[in-house]
Amino acid sequence: QVQLVESGGGLVQAGGSLRLSCTASGLTFNQYTMAWFRQAPGKEREFVASHVHKDGSTYYADSVKGRFTISRDTSKKLVYLQMNNLTTDDPGVYYCAAVFGYRLCALASSSNEYHYWGRGTQVTVSS
Repeated sequence: QVQLVESGGGLVQAGGSLRLSCTASGLTFNQYTMAWFRQAPGKEREFVASHVHKDGSTYYADSVKGRFTISRDTSKKLVYLQMNNLTTDDPGVYYCAAVFGYRLCALASSSNEYHYWGRGTQVTVSS
């Protein structure tokens, strides 16, 4: 049974940093594309970043490019989201997601492509 468990959320001031972690179990980690999505109150879930295991390709939403970095530790089955220079547009529940195989370009950012989801971790940014 595939399980994804997020951690690392919390309250941070604008301009600050957080690192989210996602622990994966029940899957062959290096065969999955991993991603982060977020959902703010009253808004739809949106793509943040993804990491393709095949070649290490990464994709980012325009709103986080240059500030967020996704990475994975295959040996520990962990996916990280390093978030720097957080703004008041970044709060929400951040979800880890996984799908078997490659998801490149537009498919990498589509929530419909991902089969497994964590329960999320809350990120709050104060001004």
